[in-house]
Amino acid sequence: MMRLLAMLVVAMIVSGYYFPFTFTFLPGVNTKMVLAVIGIGLVLYEGCRKRGITFSKELMGAVVLACLFSFVCLFSIDYNHTDDYSYVTYFATFFTWLGGAYAACAAIRLLHGKVTLKLLVSYLAFVCATQCILAILIDRIPVFRMLVDSYIDQGQEFYQEVGRLYGIGAALDPAGVRFTVVLLLIAYLLCEDDVIRQDRKKITGFLVCFFIISILGNMISRTTTIGMMMGLAYIIYSTGIFRLSISVRNFKFYSVFGCLLVVFVVWGVYMYQNNHNFYQNMRFAFEGFFNWIEMGEWRTGSTDRLNAIMWVWPESFKSWMIGTGKFGFYTFSTDIGYCRFILYCGLIGFGVFSSFFIFNACVFARKREHFLLLSFLLLSLTFIIWIKVATDIFFIYALFYCLDWKESEAKILVE
Repeated sequence: MMRLLAMLVVAMIVSGYYFPFTFTFLPGVNTKMVLAVIGIGLVLYEGCRKRGITFSKELMGAVVLACLFSFVCLFSIDYNHTDDYSYVTYFATFFTWLGGAYAACAAIRLLHGKVTLKLLVSYLAFVCATQCILAILIDRIPVFRMLVDSYIDQGQEFYQEVGRLYGIGAALDPAGVRFTVVLLLIAYLLCEDDVIRQDRKKITGFLVCFFIISILGNMISRTTTIGMMMGLAYIIYSTGIFRLSISVRNFKFYSVFGCLLVVFVVWGVYMYQNNHNFYQNMRFAFEGFFNWIEMGEWRTGSTDRLNAIMWVWPESFKSWMIGTGKFGFYTFSTDIGYCRFILYCGLIGFGVFSSFFIFNACVFARKREHFLLLSFLLLSLTFIIWIKVATDIFFIYALFYCLDWKESEAKILVE
């Protein structure tokens, strides 16, 4: 029981990193910042204890690119005489994510003695599934919503005004991007980890999380659809689920996947037909699918608006190259990541920012066998989400930098 409680506490710490939020009694400071301070303190402590702090060459490369991007953004706002520091401080954001990731991984290591990819994905899958369930509870139970809102400040007034579900720090596109990353990681473990593939309970646990995040996560943010489709594509490609022959290696996975798919489909159809709130949530979550079935065209209100008015580009050569130095305050009335980044720091800044994520993807593509495909999909995700929103996925790379990639030889920030 005590170990279970300890694991729950660690999961809460991981959630505080992955879905940062602010307490009402501590305004201006979110959980990611708190964990970053703790993480930096741990790095300094380890450095004093071992009389030196050692950074890997890969991490130093990422630091250089993050600082270079910040410098380009600084040049852009200085050249354009603006005071929009949205991404000038990206180097600080970089170290905040890295410090928070170190603290979260330190908590896992304290309990389990190591921080492997499997352990990390297990916690992230549990956290994301829990956030999805919490979002439903917050929406359905007014007393619980009042309790959460009285202690958690996350802009919930806006979510309630526009009728969107939210968890604790999990809402809108940022939540959808995080769900998408975890769905890809779950698919990777299910397809590539032989220990998990031979354990029916572990297969069931990961697949239950996959289905919960795919369904309820889409109710929070339809960006989750990207992860659901990419995750299913990964599973289909890696396991050959539609082949006529079933290999012994994949038999347990096939059987559990098939049973759970039937259970969730039956449950979903029943709830769709008998629960009005669930009906409305499903219509929103899979609006494109329902429009395709009913009208023969895959479309959503948000994508229509995106395509109609949000593709805004620079109007001069100078702006194309170095940007306008304007990003915040919704200056150009667009959410599209490509437009906002190029308008802010030009093609030069956008090129550096893209190189930063290409570098991170290449670093981890070489970490272990079969990781190349996942790294490619994560890199693809970076460029896909910029079609819809200006955000990034360094939060997962920060965690990767803190993992024990070789259990016998821990390669982390402080060696």
